[in-house]
Amino acid sequence: MVRPYAIKGCKRKKNKTERYDKEEDEEENVGFVEEEEQQEENVDNDGAHKKLKGGATEYDEAIAETAVQELAGIPVNLNEQPNDKNSGGVIFILEKASLEVAKVGKSYQLLNSEDHANFLKKNNRNPAEYRPDISHQAILNILDSPLNKAGKLRALYVRTEKGVLFEIKPHVRIPRTFKRFAGIMLQLLQKLSISAVGKREKLMRVIKNPVTQYLPVNSRKIGFSHSSEKLVDMHDYVATLDKDATLVFVVGAMAHGKIENDFIEDFISVSGYPLSAAYCITRITNALERKHKII
Repeated sequence: MVRPYAIKGCKRKKNKTERYDKEEDEEENVGFVEEEEQQEENVDNDGAHKKLKGGATEYDEAIAETAVQELAGIPVNLNEQPNDKNSGGVIFILEKASLEVAKVGKSYQLLNSEDHANFLKKNNRNPAEYRPDISHQAILNILDSPLNKAGKLRALYVRTEKGVLFEIKPHVRIPRTFKRFAGIMLQLLQKLSISAVGKREKLMRVIKNPVTQYLPVNSRKIGFSHSSEKLVDMHDYVATLDKDATLVFVVGAMAHGKIENDFIEDFISVSGYPLSAAYCITRITNALERKHKII
């Protein structure tokens, strides 16, 4: 039995309509799948730091950006800062700082003995030598001191074990937590500078060696080492120095070893016991604060 043409035509229209509906459904499904994939990407990005060794790039960059926003600076009493470049002041140089960046997994990270011990051992490196926390504590002690807040600190230079030299402005507010500090150092060593939020001023920047070209003429350069035979009381030592002279203090920021610089004029030891870099800096700033009557 042959079907009527009208019925056959209706079925054709119905099939055509169903085909259009099917195409619309497929488009909606494709859009929904794309949204799901985008959501899955977001979830993967948010949780990437849990899947990768030591953290993922997106997570590290987010921490670094957050930390950079905190570098707006701290108030400094400009009236007490030395106006003349050749007038008195204090300059700190941290030598052999363990600040090295390497690619761990899929992201670049600041190496430290706690989080990257396995990575360092695989690359035949001694994890005990990777101590960026020493530099973190030393920098905090310098910038938090009343000596700096009174405007006596003229500059702070840090040179890494690899020979990278960078400058930190005295009015920078360094992050308190080590993780945020590591994010800042990672960004500094990769981008070579960090600027204040909404300003053109570079708060931290990598500069050319040697450091002596940035030191004032006729400045007194003093190095510190426990192995030095010249043991002094820091309060008595700074009392003999010219009050208007620029004093340059060179302190090692490494776990072991000693600094060796040709430009250092006087090597001294401030204790009969080995001291951390942070505590050595505390003795220096306390002696200078007493000399300048900074309370």
